[in-house]
Amino acid sequence: MKFSALVAIVPEELEQPSIDAARDLGAGGITVLPGRGISNSVKKSFFGLSYDGSQSLLLMVLEKSLSLQVLKAIQHLVMPDGKDSQGLVFTVPLEHLGGIDISQFQKFEQHLKEKL
Repeated sequence: MKFSALVAIVPEELEQPSIDAARDLGAGGITVLPGRGISNSVKKSFFGLSYDGSQSLLLMVLEKSLSLQVLKAIQHLVMPDGKDSQGLVFTVPLEHLGGIDISQFQKFEQHLKEKL
């Protein structure tokens, strides 16, 4: 079984919908980190104060085919019109993995069996 790390950087308001989408597809544990992005575009200004917006970084370890499904679901949330993106989501293949809970491993196996 091959695994991928999925990283999603989403606006704070899309944090829970992204988590829900991942969980609905079979993701188990999700690490959530608060973030603050600095974009290359002009910052919004309000009375001389700039605001970049709060972001959340979601980190998951998933079975490879499941990671693609979760990526597509989160991509649909951050790019609903297919043009303007409000976030970023990507996967990284994992070579070595330790510490994954056996129950999560069994969920991944069950997911693979259901696909066949």
